[in-house]
Amino acid sequence: MSTSNGQWYPPEWPDRIRALARGELRPVAPRRAATVLLLRAGADGRPVVHMLRRRASMAFAGGAYAYPGGSVDPRDERNVPWAGPSPADWAQRLGTGPVEAQAIVCAAVRETFEEAGVLLAGPAPETVVADTTGEDWEADRAALVSRELSFADFLERRGLLLRSDLLGAWARWITPEFEPRRYDTWFFVAALPEGQRTRNASTEADRTVWTTPDDAAAGYDRGELLMMPPTISTLRALQPYASIPEVLAAASGRDLAPVLARARLVGGEIVLSWPGYDEFTRHIEPTTGPSGADA
Repeated sequence: MSTSNGQWYPPEWPDRIRALARGELRPVAPRRAATVLLLRAGADGRPVVHMLRRRASMAFAGGAYAYPGGSVDPRDERNVPWAGPSPADWAQRLGTGPVEAQAIVCAAVRETFEEAGVLLAGPAPETVVADTTGEDWEADRAALVSRELSFADFLERRGLLLRSDLLGAWARWITPEFEPRRYDTWFFVAALPEGQRTRNASTEADRTVWTTPDDAAAGYDRGELLMMPPTISTLRALQPYASIPEVLAAASGRDLAPVLARARLVGGEIVLSWPGYDEFTRHIEPTTGPSGADA
């Protein structure tokens, strides 16, 4: 790929797009997933966001910057100790049934703990755990990652409630139909709880950073930071906000209509687009590869 920005673009996409157009490729069903834009206040009070860089060896989006997150575990649908808006309330917001909504919110909280060591839970509805470091916490986190322990059992054993009120739904993106690994991903925003700190707890990441949305977007625009369209899009959406409370207040009005890429064959050229996000449009000719306004 030859572009001046950092848009993630797998070289196998054109062949897969053409195979899909010929009816030779059947789209796989996307897996439900959740990811969290974890925020803290910078020196000037403006939000900074926690990002991780996926290892280059990863089969999906290797080398790209992303947020903590991952797929729903079927056990996330179990009854979970809960505080804040109910699964029924979240179902209204996410456009799903209550069971699915609970699993998505649960996955968001669980994955943030698994990949960043940050836990959006507390012993009472108005409290949050202040410290998640130490060997006992690490043992539980490792058991969650290996799926030896369900999140519900983890919370119950520690006498904790999932704090769904600490999350704000921000966006929803679905992996293109021609991708072999597909995810229906809900993006959330949340403030880093007081006393807690992030760490690179993920085996899928080789680097983590706290960065301003402005700096991260500028790095992408210069081609220095590789990102998938949902990542850079959600980063750009954070740029206008001067504080974390402003971000969290704005979350309730965010449009959660799913964003799904479209691929059209125009003559021999592929036109790849994400409706509503013109900056990601690519024109792929049969012999020259991707191009576009920023190519």
